[in-house]
Amino acid sequence: MKRALCTLIFLFIQSLNAQKILIPMDLKQTDHLKAYGIAYWTLTKGIEVDWLLNYRGGSFMMDGHNIIASECRIRGVYFEEISGASAAKIYAEIQEDDNNMDVVRLEKAPKIAVYVPPNFLPWDDAVVLAMEYAEIPYDKVWDEEVLQGKLYEYDWLHLHHEDFTGQYGKFYASFATAPWYIEQQVLYEKKARELGYRKVSELKKAVARAIKDYIASGGFMFAMCSATDSYDIALAAENTDICDVMYDGDPPDPDFQKKLDYSKCLAFENFTIERNPLRYEYSDIDIPPSDMAGMVNQETDYFTLFEFSAKYDPVPTMLTQNHANIIKGFMGQTTNFKKSLIKKNVVILAEKEGTEEVRYLHGNYGRGTFTWYGGHDPEDYQHAVGDPPTDLRLYKNSPGYRLILNNILFPAAKKKQQKT
Repeated sequence: MKRALCTLIFLFIQSLNAQKILIPMDLKQTDHLKAYGIAYWTLTKGIEVDWLLNYRGGSFMMDGHNIIASECRIRGVYFEEISGASAAKIYAEIQEDDNNMDVVRLEKAPKIAVYVPPNFLPWDDAVVLAMEYAEIPYDKVWDEEVLQGKLYEYDWLHLHHEDFTGQYGKFYASFATAPWYIEQQVLYEKKARELGYRKVSELKKAVARAIKDYIASGGFMFAMCSATDSYDIALAAENTDICDVMYDGDPPDPDFQKKLDYSKCLAFENFTIERNPLRYEYSDIDIPPSDMAGMVNQETDYFTLFEFSAKYDPVPTMLTQNHANIIKGFMGQTTNFKKSLIKKNVVILAEKEGTEEVRYLHGNYGRGTFTWYGGHDPEDYQHAVGDPPTDLRLYKNSPGYRLILNNILFPAAKKKQQKT
C-alpha cells in the first residue's frame, strides 16, 4: 500500500507537467506489432516509456514529443495525445489496489542478438520476422561469436530454430539427399573443425554451455520451437553421446539415457531421449501431433494465457501482455512442453487447458532469465520446409506474435521490477 501510494504521488506530479502520448494495445490499436517498434524506437531516442500492465491490453505511455507522434503516423500506429491531468487519472486508476494493473518503466533499448547460421533465411524464424516488421534492429551471431564471448555485448539473445544436440534437426529421414541438408551438414562440420571440435554435437554442447553462462551473468534468453528442448537435452547429455552414426560418424552410447544429468538443465527433468534416429522428435518433452491420435484440429486448437498479479508478479505479467488471453495454436518441431517434465521452479505462462501441453514458460538462472515458446510461427499453423514467409502486414494484430515482442521489450524494464 505504501509503495503504491508513493508511486502514485510521483507519477501524478510528473504527469501534470507535460502532455503525454498513449499507445493503446487493446482492440483500438491498428498495428499492435509496429507499436512495439515505436516503444523500442522511443527508447533509442533517450526517452523513457511506461508500460501500463493490463491497462487496455498492455499500453505504452511516454512524454508527448512531436517526433513520437509523427513516427506513429508514419508507421500506422494508433495513438492518443492526452493531457497531463488525463494521464494522472490513468496512473491513479492503475495503482488502485483492486485493479490488477501496474506501471513498469522501460529505460533503455536492449541490444539484441539472434543466433543463426550464415546461410540463415529471415523467413525461417518468426522472431526475426517480427523484429523486421516492427523495425527493431538486431545483430546476427553464431558459434564462433558465442565461444568468443561476444554475447556479453548484448542484453537479449534469441535462439534460431536450432538443434543443439548435433542431429541436424533430425531431418535425415525426409531430407538426407536434399541439397540444403547436405550443404548444412558440410557447413556445420567445417565450422566444428575450425573451432577445434571433432564433432558438431561437441561444438553445440560447448555453445549451449556458453549460452548458459551468459544467462547466469544476467543475460536474457528467448527461444522457440526446437531451440528449447534440444538446448536442455544438450546440457543434460554433456558427458555422453546420444547421436547415431548418420549424424556424427559413430553409434551413440548404449547407456546414454542413464547418463543424462538433469541438474544441468534449465527447464526440464526426467525426460526420455527418442532413440529412433529417423523419428522427427528429440524426446518425450514434446507431445507431437502424431501422438495425439487425431485429437488435433486446427479450428479448435487454442491455448490460454495465465493471469498474474501485476503488482506482485510484474515479470510474468509483462511476458503475457495481450489483447486476447486465448491464442490460436500453431505447430513446430517442438510444439509444446509436457507439464510433468517441467521443473518446479519454472513459471508456466500458457497451456492448453485440460491437457499436459504447456506452450509458454519462463524461468530464472543465476542473474538472468530464459523464456521458451513452443511452435514455429504463430500465424502459419503447420509451417513446412520451403514454405513462403509469413506476411505480417496481414497479421499486424496477431496475439501470438505479441508474445514474442513482449520478450524483446522485457530487458528494457527497470531492474528492480524484473525480480520475481
